[in-house]
Amino acid sequence: MFSHITVGTNDLLKSECFYSSILLPLGYIRREVTPDGGPKACCWLSKEAALPRFYVYEPFNKQVATPGNGAMVSFLAPDIVSIKKSYAAGLQNGGVDDGDPDERAHYGVGYYGVWSIYSRS
Repeated sequence: MFSHITVGTNDLLKSECFYSSILLPLGYIRREVTPDGGPKACCWLSKEAALPRFYVYEPFNKQVATPGNGAMVSFLAPDIVSIKKSYAAGLQNGGVDDGDPDERAHYGVGYYGVWSIYSRS
């Protein structure tokens, strides 16, 4: 469980499009981020709860955003159809594929997911 996850981006508009494309099919909604003096950001959360939240920010230190090697963010999905829709939408919106949706029995009985799909923005 987590309160929120934040990832950095060098292109907030492109990241907003990418993450919206993969999160909306999973049942997450977009939430406006109230300016607080920090960098611009986008946020998504569940329709049922205020937490957890997923944020994409321009880096606070104004430096280039770089991916963290080994970093992973996993979103819960209601069913396999939603996973496949999310995966396809991510690829159509600039995502990079690391493995098709499939059963991953070594993670547990009934676990179904993708190895990863990520944005380079």
